[in-house]
Amino acid sequence: MGSRFPSHQLSNGLYVSGRPEQPKEKAPVVCSAAMPYTGGDIKKSGELGKMFDLHAEKSRKSGPLGNQPSRNTSFGGAASNSGPVSSAASRSNYSGSISAAVPGTGGSARAKSNSGPLNKHGEPTKRSSGPQSGGVTPMARQNSGHLPPILPTTGLITSGPISSGQLNSSGALRKVSGTLDSTVSMKMRATSSAYNPAVTNLNEQNSYSIKASLPKPILWAAILLFAMGFIAGGFILAAVHNSILLVVVVVIFGFVAALLVWNICWGTRGMTRFVSRYPDADLRITKDGEYVKVTGVVTCGNFPLESSFQRVPRCVYTSSCLYEYRGWDSKAANTQHRRFTWGLRSIERHAVDFYISDFQSGLRALVKIGYGARLIPYVDEAVVIDINPENKDMSPEFLRWLRERNLSSDDRIMRLKEGYIKEGNTVSVIGVVQRNDNVLMIVPPPEPFNTGCQWGKCLLPTSLDGLVLRCEDTSNGDVIPV
Repeated sequence: MGSRFPSHQLSNGLYVSGRPEQPKEKAPVVCSAAMPYTGGDIKKSGELGKMFDLHAEKSRKSGPLGNQPSRNTSFGGAASNSGPVSSAASRSNYSGSISAAVPGTGGSARAKSNSGPLNKHGEPTKRSSGPQSGGVTPMARQNSGHLPPILPTTGLITSGPISSGQLNSSGALRKVSGTLDSTVSMKMRATSSAYNPAVTNLNEQNSYSIKASLPKPILWAAILLFAMGFIAGGFILAAVHNSILLVVVVVIFGFVAALLVWNICWGTRGMTRFVSRYPDADLRITKDGEYVKVTGVVTCGNFPLESSFQRVPRCVYTSSCLYEYRGWDSKAANTQHRRFTWGLRSIERHAVDFYISDFQSGLRALVKIGYGARLIPYVDEAVVIDINPENKDMSPEFLRWLRERNLSSDDRIMRLKEGYIKEGNTVSVIGVVQRNDNVLMIVPPPEPFNTGCQWGKCLLPTSLDGLVLRCEDTSNGDVIPV
């Protein structure tokens, strides 16, 4: 340049004023990948750094260069990376060298460089030092591009964020499947039982009813005949002073009333006796649509149940009934609760489909009692706990059970009964055989089944509208492993 002021040209083609610096013998330094000047510290870079108005925050970047080729060179196993910088900085010279014999040279420049591999949280990885061969501690290699391969996990339990865990080869979190915590799964299962469409919810007590046993025309005809008999007998007694007709009507009425009371008291027991005496069928020779009884061992289906109080797992039928005793001034458990009797306050009965292995043929059949099927359960229930005002605080489990159902625990005499059918119990099922694509099933009958009169027990005929499920007391724990 034709000027009276001394100037010189830099290696990148830029002309600056002043005389060129005399080369000094000093240890070579390594510049950061984003440093436009080779002096190390940008505050001490002289007029060139002030001219470009560079800041340290702008230069700490990592990644591949935009369109400019890299002019970096590496020596002694140390490599320097460049990242996306401004247009002015991209025109600067990025070069550096290091001597393997002088470890620690250019430490200030290396400490301010953030280029290199990142961890899974987006932060630069820490550089670890250790004994190296030859007594030399080389710099940590700075890479740009893909992450290095992840080392295999050691199985150690370490602390960290909730997202920490095993990583795959691409650096992403590896999906690990497993079972949930037992307490969490119990709560989830108990909550979903009442709302699962595969579960049949029975909210009514299975009791014997005279109205269901006798047809309404016959019942109303008997009431009308007795009314006419009493009127005729009273008229004859008043007119001719003859009481024979009235006595006959009273005797017949007393016999009928006693028969009805007997059936009310022993009707449920008579039904269980009918189920136990009904002959077992051989599934190998039964026809499609035939009304049969099958006795065998229970195996759970796709959705096993759990009893609400005792937490008995892998059940196909559960029942929990809370009774209250009403005294003279006690509260009634329901609208039909009479004094000095036990009344039903809460009932929970659930049933799902299960498999039964027939004792007669050894075949396995699917019993369809889930998805809202019509079911008549005769399952023995055992008294789990008796509570009175003196010992109600002795059972925190029972108080927890009441709180979960929003039931009060004031001064009441309560009794909790629970029944269940778990996997391995022996049950008897009465229903209709249905064969569909080589699948043997037992389903509820399309029409009610009449049991007929049991003359030996003086029991009236009863209609069974649904699939009958019978299981004796299961509290002894005698089950067949399956």
